[in-house]
Amino acid sequence: MLLAIDIGNTNIVLGCFDGGHILFRERVSTNQQATDLEYATRIRMALDIYHLHPEDITEAIISSVVPSVTATLRQAIGKYLGCETMVVGPGIKTGLSIVIDNPAQLGSDLVVDAVAGIQEYPLPLIIIDMGTATTLSVVDSKKRYIGGIIMTGAAVSMEALVRRTAQLPKIAFEAPKHVIGTNTIDCMKSGVMYAGASALDGMIARIEEELGESCTVVATGGLAGVITPLCRREIILDDDLLLKGLYLIYQKNKG
Repeated sequence: MLLAIDIGNTNIVLGCFDGGHILFRERVSTNQQATDLEYATRIRMALDIYHLHPEDITEAIISSVVPSVTATLRQAIGKYLGCETMVVGPGIKTGLSIVIDNPAQLGSDLVVDAVAGIQEYPLPLIIIDMGTATTLSVVDSKKRYIGGIIMTGAAVSMEALVRRTAQLPKIAFEAPKHVIGTNTIDCMKSGVMYAGASALDGMIARIEEELGESCTVVATGGLAGVITPLCRREIILDDDLLLKGLYLIYQKNKG
């Protein structure tokens, strides 16, 4: 079995594959101060919940935007599972044609998303990944990654709003019944949720206008499931997109 891990700034996504079948997907908090033993314990807990044994895991792959955690997790995997870990980065075959100014600047998570998107969905394609930042990646009809957009993530916007105002409370990420709020909480929910959805609708329209053709739009990431349903544009929700990409990349490079 293959253990696939995506290390983000806020969360780490753990997934396990048996062949091409995903057995589970779980999120844990990213902690740059955690030791390899602490991360090994988190992996053990995830496997225990799904009644899997450490000896079942014989392969592992990581994509990461937090280099300091990458080495710690590799050590944790080696210590607990006893297998080597492939890390998405220079020297790894992805099959993705990247035609931006500096391909080395493209985050490994965006590379992995694009690899899975090309495999799973019709092109051209817009991939929305809603994490600490919200990113939109554009893959053209020739399977080329041609660029994208980086926006402030909804959770970061909310954190900044609460921190920099004296009387606004922290709220849950859920849509109010009406766009026009009649109390402080609903006004904030509308501002975060509907404004976020409207921003996505607007950026999708502008991307398509620039490309001169309609795109398939796919969303993934922690907050995609609560914000994209509010969009007026049809958006496919795929929580496992990045894990699927990690599986595909591992298959391209194994052996």
